[in-house]
Amino acid sequence: VESSILLVEGDEFHLAAVHGCTQSMKGERFPVTEGLSGQVVATGRTHYARDVTQELLYRACEPNVRSEVIIPLQASGRIIGVFGASHHDVDAFPRKQIEILKALAGHIAVAVDNAQRIRHERQQTQNLQQEQEEARRIQQNLLPRIAPSLAGFHVEAECVPLGAVGGDWYDYIPLPNGQLAIVLADVSGKGMPAALMMTAARGMVRSLAPLATGPSEVLRRLNEMLLDDIATGRYVTMIYAVLDPARRTLTFASAGHPWPLLCHGTDVRPLHTDAGTPLGLLPGEFTEHTVTLCRDFRLLFYTDGISEALNGEDQEFGSERLADFVATHDCSVSRLMQEIREFSGKHPQKDDATVILLRSA
Repeated sequence: VESSILLVEGDEFHLAAVHGCTQSMKGERFPVTEGLSGQVVATGRTHYARDVTQELLYRACEPNVRSEVIIPLQASGRIIGVFGASHHDVDAFPRKQIEILKALAGHIAVAVDNAQRIRHERQQTQNLQQEQEEARRIQQNLLPRIAPSLAGFHVEAECVPLGAVGGDWYDYIPLPNGQLAIVLADVSGKGMPAALMMTAARGMVRSLAPLATGPSEVLRRLNEMLLDDIATGRYVTMIYAVLDPARRTLTFASAGHPWPLLCHGTDVRPLHTDAGTPLGLLPGEFTEHTVTLCRDFRLLFYTDGISEALNGEDQEFGSERLADFVATHDCSVSRLMQEIREFSGKHPQKDDATVILLRSA
């Protein structure tokens, strides 16, 4: 007795399994319309050829085959292939035996369907991972590759997304007269939707920065653009600051973002703003303030993924720990991220986390 399993893949049969046949080999392919198997797929009914020599559509497996039964493999409301068994005698399959083969074919169909689903899910997972990795590379390329070189100043940053991509973003934008815009933003939500909105906001900010008169105008116009063009229900918190190295001043405006921490010597204070709601929610105005930076200062910009990092007891890292950190003269971004990792221990990261540290050189 010879037997085989043919699976339907597109417009072809794929010989997935074969036993006792020397004329065909596993892996062969041929049109799904061919032979008695094609007829069974088309009709969805079992076909029993008592004498294959009387069948015009018969496709020979072995030259001495005389009878063959072909049973459709049905799963999830569709025909996924056929199971065939052949014999060297004419009319070799009694009715009861055909019923047994039909029951066997039912089990085969379930097993094949499960295997195909698992393979499909694995392929989807692999494709998704590849897409996420590509998106991660693209997003990483949108972040500054090197810190700007400024006489008398040192700036460094780090961004750690929760997943492959995230909604945090920072940037350095050169402006006329040697000034530098420092931007830190956090899009509500996580993952790909937040990353897409972050990318849109980045492009808008870069187009506005060279033309605007100051931080408040950048935030106002960006808010208008988000309200007009991206009605997603998401919002963006942002700090936009302009550093003037020659005058040692920093002019900034905030859109609902955590207040930066400024340390002069050992005195730490948050940089408050009078008005500024998150971007993309409502029309509004944004106030800007200017501070003069002394010869020994540290200025920390951060997203809430930094201050709200949790430890095993659900305690937040908090602004007080950040203030203590900024008060130390040898503070650095790498040290801060290490402190947060030690604080969190085995507690998983809950949000994107980004920090910028500007200090005197």
